[in-house]
Amino acid sequence: MTVKEKSTLIASYTGKLLRNRFGKGPESVNVSVDSHGIAIHIRNFISPVEQFLLDKQEEQALRYTRELLMKSLLPELSAYLKNELTLEVQEMYYDWGLHNATGMIVGLFERHTEKSESYPGQKSVHDHVIQVSGKVQKEPVHIDSWWMGPKTLIVVREGILILIEKEFIDMGYEHILKSTKRKLEKRYLEQNIGFEQALGKKISDFYVDWDFSNDRSVILYTFK
Repeated sequence: MTVKEKSTLIASYTGKLLRNRFGKGPESVNVSVDSHGIAIHIRNFISPVEQFLLDKQEEQALRYTRELLMKSLLPELSAYLKNELTLEVQEMYYDWGLHNATGMIVGLFERHTEKSESYPGQKSVHDHVIQVSGKVQKEPVHIDSWWMGPKTLIVVREGILILIEKEFIDMGYEHILKSTKRKLEKRYLEQNIGFEQALGKKISDFYVDWDFSNDRSVILYTFK
């Protein structure tokens, strides 16, 4: 089976899963697959009830509901990738752009820990992310990034949690911590993005998520 065929099947299956869980499917699902993992970009995905919550400025309630539904959805998606497409995902991440009804799901294979090949502008990307990480928590112990298709850039950070964050996680405040970090990091990530010029591309959207158990984070950038 070709990569294109696998991408088409993943897009179709993801759309059906979202429709079954949320009662409404996305307008489009675009999938990229490479040796490191998969990236699923979701567009125009919000139900009438969710839109009502946003209109009432109840974003936290919307995110909490999606968190609960995604916890049951991701294992099914992971099982499908493994059993039907022989793609074994070790870690999964997701985030939503509620302002424009988009979203992302990233699944990383075991070999993503191997150092990726460098690309023009990589240092500028890493410098920006390291600077933001240092402001919000601490600079990462390790950072890597790679292109997953011409419009999708993945950045992986490791070793960014500080002691007080680890204590919050141990006390069961993971959801509150993640919501706070997401809001804060996104605010800084969208400021002074100097690497667009180095890459020769304009950012369309970006998403961020964490795996607290492995002290790892993924940022996904999409470009126009």
